[in-house]
Amino acid sequence: ELLKVMRTIDDRIVHELNTTVPTASFAGKIDASQTCKQLYESLMEAHASRDRVIKNCIAQTSSVVKHLREEREKNLDDLTLLKQLRKEQTKLKWMQSELNVEEV
Repeated sequence: ELLKVMRTIDDRIVHELNTTVPTASFAGKIDASQTCKQLYESLMEAHASRDRVIKNCIAQTSSVVKHLREEREKNLDDLTLLKQLRKEQTKLKWMQSELNVEEV
């Protein structure tokens, strides 16, 4: 949900461009280069923020997976531990795919 909110600016890029780049009738009233620069900076800030959040989540989840693997090696018969490990591994793969989405 947080990523969805954080991607709003990207999802509305066409609208943002249409409101940033002035039409011929407004060309003299708006500094197009400044508004484009501001839009670019907003996009770059949003991308950097999402990248940090995703990488932080990956680091935390990787730590949990490592811990669960160590616990699993000590107790191979614990099915609850196995289920929790699989759940965390799935979450980690999902977050890594979200990082790939950001690269695109």
